[in-house]
Amino acid sequence: MLLAIDAGNTNIVLGIYRDSTLISHWRVSTDRQKTADEYGILLKNLFDFQGHRFEDISAIAMASVVPPLMSALANMSLEYFGIHPLIVGPGVKTGMPLKFDNPKEIGADRIVNAVAAYETYGGPLIVVDFGTATTFDVVTRQGEYIGGAIAPGIGISTEALFARAAKLPRVELVKPPCVITKNTINGMQAGIIFGFTGQVDGIVNRMKKELGEELFVVATGGLAELIASESETIQRVDPWLTLEGLRMIYLKNQ
Repeated sequence: MLLAIDAGNTNIVLGIYRDSTLISHWRVSTDRQKTADEYGILLKNLFDFQGHRFEDISAIAMASVVPPLMSALANMSLEYFGIHPLIVGPGVKTGMPLKFDNPKEIGADRIVNAVAAYETYGGPLIVVDFGTATTFDVVTRQGEYIGGAIAPGIGISTEALFARAAKLPRVELVKPPCVITKNTINGMQAGIIFGFTGQVDGIVNRMKKELGEELFVVATGGLAELIASESETIQRVDPWLTLEGLRMIYLKNQ
């Protein structure tokens, strides 16, 4: 079985694959200070809870946009699983040409998402990933990654609003009953949810206009379902797209 690890700035998403089937998955908070042993103990608890054994894992594939995490996770893989992990980065086969000024600048998660989306849905397409940052990545009909856009994520924007405005509280990120609201909580929810939905639709429509063709739009990330329910451009939500991309890239490197 394959253990896939997507280590982001806010969350680490983990999944276990038996062949091509995702049989277990977890989302845990990212902690740059955790050691290899602490991550090993965390995984042991998660495995025990769902009846898995470390001995069942025969391969590990990981991608990260947090350099300090890579050492701890790679050491954890060696010490607790006895496995050298496949780490997505330079030298790893993805099967996707990267038409970018400096391909080394592209976050590993963006490449993984693009590979999974193209192999699953074909091209041309746009992948919208709602993570710490909201990223937009474009893949051509021929399967070439040609770039995209990066915007502040919903979570950090909301926290900034709470931190910098003395009278505004933290709010639950749920759809409000209307956009013209009559209280502060609903007003913040309307601004956040409908504001980010408008941002997504605006950027996607500009990308379509720039390329001069229709593109399939797939969204992933923790808040993808919430925004997609209001969006006019998002056509599919695929919550485990990054894990699926890690599985596909692992197979390409065997």
